[in-house]
Amino acid sequence: MNWIDKLEKKFGRYAISNLMYYVIILYALGYVISVVAPDFYTGYLSLDPTAIMRGQIWRIVTFIIYPPSSGLFFFLISMYLYYSIGKVLEMQWGAFRFNLYLLTGVLLHVVAAFLSCYVFGANIGPMFGTYYLNYSLFFAFAATYPDMQFLLFFIIPIKAKWLGIINAIYFGVTILAGFAAPYLSYTSKLALIQAGIIPHPAFAVMALVSLGNFLIFFFGMKNMRRYSPKEVHRRQVYSRSVQQGEKRASVHKCAVCGRTEKDGEDLVFRYCSKCNGNYEYCQDHLFTHEHVK
Repeated sequence: MNWIDKLEKKFGRYAISNLMYYVIILYALGYVISVVAPDFYTGYLSLDPTAIMRGQIWRIVTFIIYPPSSGLFFFLISMYLYYSIGKVLEMQWGAFRFNLYLLTGVLLHVVAAFLSCYVFGANIGPMFGTYYLNYSLFFAFAATYPDMQFLLFFIIPIKAKWLGIINAIYFGVTILAGFAAPYLSYTSKLALIQAGIIPHPAFAVMALVSLGNFLIFFFGMKNMRRYSPKEVHRRQVYSRSVQQGEKRASVHKCAVCGRTEKDGEDLVFRYCSKCNGNYEYCQDHLFTHEHVK
């Protein structure tokens, strides 16, 4: 039993079922705020370590309301996508493990923001919102359901594992470029910036630490394989076969004719007290059989 199993045994009853439903509500609230008062999130709700150190500790939690997209159409698509992903993962893992996965992601997000700000001197927490948190959710889905297909640009069918690999490469380049920034040439840095990658250690730390929950769950836990769809399906098939086998198994069987209770609802079976052993007979052979000595 690993530490997650121990936590689930102790605190599993406190898990929030259908957690993504409440997350989507928070995202919807964040979207309304971004439309009505665009500066309110950054000014009072975002993950700003300097503001948190000044006493605005609510930001540790309120930053998660940041919506995944600012445009209405893509916001609605994102809401449907992330709700579906979260719901499927919760059904696959159970409510407690899914709760723990998201909670770990939120805590690591906060840790990454503080490291970026106070170790590497870049207060970039407010600009990311829930960016890495959502990607860690997608990585978990791609690792659990690698063959699930998505429509890229609503046209091109592509499996989740390939989307996961593409994004993993992007994050890998972000992390490597960030830590190697002091050694990169100006031309290389400019090319990376044009590709949407900022070569700075703070961005590398933000990407690496924020995705720590995925790394912990899928590379640090040896028993995560038992939560894969194939393994769950195998256990379900085995359980059903055992139950069906138990249903098919006969309880009573005549030692002479071999009939069981399935051969007729009116059959009656009794054990013979004169036989040496546990021999059972139907009503037709209970008094006519030869006793076993």
